[in-house]
Amino acid sequence: MASEPVKVGIVGLGRWAKVLTRATQKSERLEIVAGYSRSDEKRQSYHSEFGINVVADMATMLDDPDIKGVILTVPNEQHLPVAESVAKAGKHVYTEKPIANTLENGLRLAALAERYGVRVMVGHSARLLKGTRRMKQAIDTGEIGRLSFIEANFSNERALELTPDTWRWYRDKAPGGPLSQLAIHQFDALHYLGGEIAEVSSMASKLSPVGAEVDDQSMTLLRFADGAIGYVGSCWTSPGIYQIRVFGQKGLIHYELDFGTWDNPDDLHKTSLMYIQRGKDAYGQREVLDLDPGNMFVDELEIFAEACATGRLDELTAHDGVIALAVVNAALQSIERKGQAVELKEILDESRRRIAAEDQHAAE
Repeated sequence: MASEPVKVGIVGLGRWAKVLTRATQKSERLEIVAGYSRSDEKRQSYHSEFGINVVADMATMLDDPDIKGVILTVPNEQHLPVAESVAKAGKHVYTEKPIANTLENGLRLAALAERYGVRVMVGHSARLLKGTRRMKQAIDTGEIGRLSFIEANFSNERALELTPDTWRWYRDKAPGGPLSQLAIHQFDALHYLGGEIAEVSSMASKLSPVGAEVDDQSMTLLRFADGAIGYVGSCWTSPGIYQIRVFGQKGLIHYELDFGTWDNPDDLHKTSLMYIQRGKDAYGQREVLDLDPGNMFVDELEIFAEACATGRLDELTAHDGVIALAVVNAALQSIERKGQAVELKEILDESRRRIAAEDQHAAE
């Protein structure tokens, strides 16, 4: 007999909460049984669309012993305080990416797992795309030989549509523009594919005519600990694209998805492209690879269900989320230093020193 689905709550009932709720309805492994937002309008809209119970305060959700975990789709600056409330109640935490609004808060959020004995998961769902998983398989099995180089791009036209009424207009809310909003997906994917990242260098510029505070173009280079290198480009003034290409000493694999179906991943495989080239004469012998159907949002939520049920979490961990945000911070630091390479360890150590100083000050 199949086990009962894991019961979870969700906090923050905006557009992305609805995307994830639709994904849970395609799974038998977890069920959202309660939703909370400070906005009565959002609570009613969510309840009307899904028929899921909504509560007037988060304490009611956290007091329910049947709820084993809570999904957070709240603004970035609320990730840490809301996650701490959830973890303190003994519930497992799923938070959307980035892990937090600052690296210091990301490290603090990651520490909740050990402090309260819960799992903390970060929704970097892009690494679960079927094309990315196929690339990882080709790397791990040696199908394309030793990994040497990765290039990736995630771009869209967002900066052409910004207004001062949107939070992405402001540097403190969306540092680096597409760097923190889009490229962070690729930073996590490249961390997954290439392993430990040692150093980062980056440049950025502003080309959109609307006058937003944020940069709207970025190019970032990564050096992996084993010597491989990678590139991530992100443009906020062009049609949407998401692509990764991995180069090994025996071949390369190219993966490009239809960004227009990002919110409906069941259809991604129908219009996406993946091919492999093997050997030095392979340009004319590209083999198009079939992509299996899949849904990265269902997959990540089922990983969360497993974490809630067993306490096991092998990926999409808080550490993964911290690394992705640390790469963003290193890239921003490199931009300030006119493209100078910045070691990831430097960025993490600096944030840990700030936390220690803040904790010491609070204790005095």
